[in-house]
Amino acid sequence: MAIMVPKAIFLTKGIGRHKEKLSSFEEALRDAQLARFNLVHVSSIFPPHCKVIPRKLGLQRLRSGQILHCVLSRNAVNENHRLIAASVGLAIPKDRSHYGYISEHHTFGETDEKTGDYAEDLSALMLSTIQGVEFGSETNWDQKEEIWKLSGKIVKTTNITQSAICTEGVWTTVVAAAVFVF
Repeated sequence: MAIMVPKAIFLTKGIGRHKEKLSSFEEALRDAQLARFNLVHVSSIFPPHCKVIPRKLGLQRLRSGQILHCVLSRNAVNENHRLIAASVGLAIPKDRSHYGYISEHHTFGETDEKTGDYAEDLSALMLSTIQGVEFGSETNWDQKEEIWKLSGKIVKTTNITQSAICTEGVWTTVVAAAVFVF
């Protein structure tokens, strides 16, 4: 049996609007440039030695109909004026021979910045638990971020987030994804 470990990953996002919920999701995938692939949702591990590449480069390496493994965050609503968001956070360890974490988060009523920050913090928190970075239960998010930076064990965190406000009479869907390239 062949072992499949991705060599690269790219981040993408999209928004879709349609009177049908499924078609709204399809439109969001089109906007994210993922509609021509078969998506397989996977959990939260950023592979060792994996490189983050630009979306354009990642898409050039793929073929229509291909099965893509991805961490996908998705949110949909048909409530007029409702704010929704979907985000994927990424935490990469300083030692690239170790694995990192990817988180997905979706929410209602929160901005891109707040949703993205939360997803990013969540991935860093998961990574910190295997890196030996510890904090007490009373530690707040700002204090945790400072501890992560001081530990030197997390080299980079980032996120990709899509938000939208629903318009009357249609479903609105947002997606954010980390897509693996083999």
